[in-house]
Amino acid sequence: MIFQTAVAGALAATLTATPAAAPAPPVAPHERHRIAPARVSPTQNIPPSHVVQPGDTVAGIAGRYGLRTTDVLGWNGLTWRSVIYPGQSLQLRAAAGAPAPSPTPTPAATKSHTVVAGDTVFGIARKYATSVSAILAANGLSAGAIIYPGQKLVVSGTAAPAAAPAAAPAPRAQPSGATHTVAAGETLFSIAQRYGTTTQSLFAWNGLGASSIIYPGQRLAVQAPAPKPATAPTGQRSATLTAEQAANAALIIRVGRELGVSDRGIAIALATGMVESDLRNLDWGDRDSLGIFQQRPSTGWGTPTQIMDAERSTRVFYGGAGDPNGHLTRGLLDIPGWESMAFTDAAQAVQISAYPDRYGQWEDQAYAWLAQHG
Repeated sequence: MIFQTAVAGALAATLTATPAAAPAPPVAPHERHRIAPARVSPTQNIPPSHVVQPGDTVAGIAGRYGLRTTDVLGWNGLTWRSVIYPGQSLQLRAAAGAPAPSPTPTPAATKSHTVVAGDTVFGIARKYATSVSAILAANGLSAGAIIYPGQKLVVSGTAAPAAAPAAAPAPRAQPSGATHTVAAGETLFSIAQRYGTTTQSLFAWNGLGASSIIYPGQRLAVQAPAPKPATAPTGQRSATLTAEQAANAALIIRVGRELGVSDRGIAIALATGMVESDLRNLDWGDRDSLGIFQQRPSTGWGTPTQIMDAERSTRVFYGGAGDPNGHLTRGLLDIPGWESMAFTDAAQAVQISAYPDRYGQWEDQAYAWLAQHG
């Protein structure tokens, strides 16, 4: 009896003791980007960088250190579609000299701007008396993001001071040599900064996209290629189209006209279709390639059913503001400066083929088809 009384007393003492602080409720994945940076001491608890581990995500890394996902993306030249991989080093602080992001931005009246052809983020920032960094942050964009006609951008934010504009910084001295060998920990954003160029230029010069992965030892072009002499194409090929091929050529021309694509862009699409499928809507191809343009479901061009829809796949090839795939893939109209590229290079920038020279062999014939079926 005495033993039972003692045990009961011990249990009562335990139950009446001051409870330990309850652990903070877990943060839902979609809430992680809202974690206030003030919860972590930047100087004491946040290392300068984080080495990606298997299973890591940008949102998860940001949440672990009390940072905003958009800040981590911006500091590393990433976009919402970028892929990170084990062993990659991500910066967890703004570059030296860059203003630290405000942990509690003051709400501002919401304004929006609809992008029109020829707009740039810099031009929009000047129009609304704000800054490029404010527009990028307000819209979750990285420094190398592409904007496109019809896109709506939030332009409210901290207005730029109404003082005389500061002198433009002197251009960076570009190291000699037209290529750069990627080192461990580098990103396209950091390489672009080093050579005084933009991530979009690196995309165009190297046939890359926003979700492309670079790796140590890879060689990247960091200067625009020298313009090729305007000589007549050699090794031109020709063919007389069957009824099936002619119908697909007419479809490519019609869609191009509806989208406002130039004759040169439509000719590039016709030549690409001829090289990839003989202008036939094939339900087979290399690996999982399908359709007129041999687009692959496994690389984001759509489901097999969508790719076999000839009109849809043609619109995806052209890309631009009306691309059915949105920003998952990059069409011809999304390639910076495509109209000034060599014919075959413009097609190759979309297709990333193992045989890039084949597109140019159909240049003359493509213009003939355009005249015949347009």
